[in-house]
Amino acid sequence: MSSKRIRLWDLPTRLFHWLLVLSVVAAIVSGQVGGNFIDWHARIGLFIVGLVVFRLVWGVAGSTYARFGHFFPTPARVRAYLKGEWTGLGHNPLGAFSVLGLLALLTLQVVTGLFANDDIAFVGPLADLVSKALSNRLTGLHHQAANLIFVLIALHVAAIVFYARVKKENLVKPMVTGWKEVETGESARGGGVLALLLALILASGAVYGASGAWLPEPPPAPPAAEAPSW
Repeated sequence: MSSKRIRLWDLPTRLFHWLLVLSVVAAIVSGQVGGNFIDWHARIGLFIVGLVVFRLVWGVAGSTYARFGHFFPTPARVRAYLKGEWTGLGHNPLGAFSVLGLLALLTLQVVTGLFANDDIAFVGPLADLVSKALSNRLTGLHHQAANLIFVLIALHVAAIVFYARVKKENLVKPMVTGWKEVETGESARGGGVLALLLALILASGAVYGASGAWLPEPPPAPPAAEAPSW
């Protein structure tokens, strides 16, 4: 059967993907190094907030293969995939679990990070909205969730290698170029300028809200008492 070239991944989806890869790597490195890099860790976390919210909106308003409804792993799709009968394009049903799981874990990670503290110098931008005890619990959850993210990243990379070596299918190239050679299927549709603007506006609003810039300034510290002259 002759093949044809279709547009699989739109530009916003591809930019999101690679920016998320770079951001997660930078967040891991800055978090492990600590010290002065913890401020950069916080800034990167805010950027990831924007990326995640953008992807959630784009998963509804984006183009065909980026929409959650297109690749959501329903039981029927999973059964078809396990039987070798799945013929869809984009994320396969098992890959969809990885995508949705990573988005859920990153959401948990950035939300807990907003309220976290390190008991030294760093305090999350929204930590003042919760008690110190709750902040400590969220900090612990933030560290624990990082281990799950490492596992999902490892599985994601292993799946890419498996498809390249065993199934002879390059999953990376379409995420770079946007194009894929297929036997059947149509190019992605939708995800126009208005949808992009909506996703960017909501993502920017989420970053602003997460930054705590809207919180009132803390009251100034009381002046130090003067020592008596005698």
